[in-house]
Amino acid sequence: MHLPSRAARLLAVAALPLVLAACGSSGTSDSSGPSGPSGSSGSGAGPAAAAGSAPKDPDAGLLTGARLKRALAPASAFPAGFAVDPDAARDSGDTFAPAAPATAAGHDCARLDGTGWIEITGIAGASFAQNDYADRGATQDVAQEIDAYRGDGAAWVLAGLAEVVAACSGFQDADTHSKVTVTGRATPGLGDGAYTVTLTDDSWENGTTLVAARVGHHVVSVLSTAGHDNGAATARALAERLVGSVRGAL
Repeated sequence: MHLPSRAARLLAVAALPLVLAACGSSGTSDSSGPSGPSGSSGSGAGPAAAAGSAPKDPDAGLLTGARLKRALAPASAFPAGFAVDPDAARDSGDTFAPAAPATAAGHDCARLDGTGWIEITGIAGASFAQNDYADRGATQDVAQEIDAYRGDGAAWVLAGLAEVVAACSGFQDADTHSKVTVTGRATPGLGDGAYTVTLTDDSWENGTTLVAARVGHHVVSVLSTAGHDNGAATARALAERLVGSVRGAL
């Protein structure tokens, strides 16, 4: 498990990005990606549009935040003694956020050390739902989030994670001022593609595992510090459950 001050900070770091996402300025996107994606949220100009056909709905097939909230894992899926943090539970409701351009994949590597970590790719979604669970002493944290992306944005999220990790071999922990080591790898056998990031630090009692897995136009993301394996087993099991939940909701 982590030092208590660090686990509490993980929960605090999540709050601001989630509030911004609910307002449409973070967690909202078109299908843009880190290297200039092909989008599907454009004007619709082309042969079909020229012939008078209606442009394709860029939100077709995407789950709203309200539906994504129902796909999140219930309390029974978390370790005994863990409880939801009501202040960190957010979703985008029944509407989709307006499209917004992607930002460059950021190299603010310390953003990986928080429950809103998926936003480090700079690619925001059309809708989302998220919540966090912590143990009684707030020494361990398990967070889950599902985002829907227009066009090929979901695929660009995974590509963006690989770019970020390549640029983020390490960063300084804000509390301990020690070095956090960042490693990542593509993860086969999970969804339509997945990527796992591991954060370790000699001053921590346990590391952190982050998992992102794509399901069509949706990405499930998990953060775990639970257990004694850098949170790996808990993160993988929760990601697998969320992948199944999203597939069942589509």
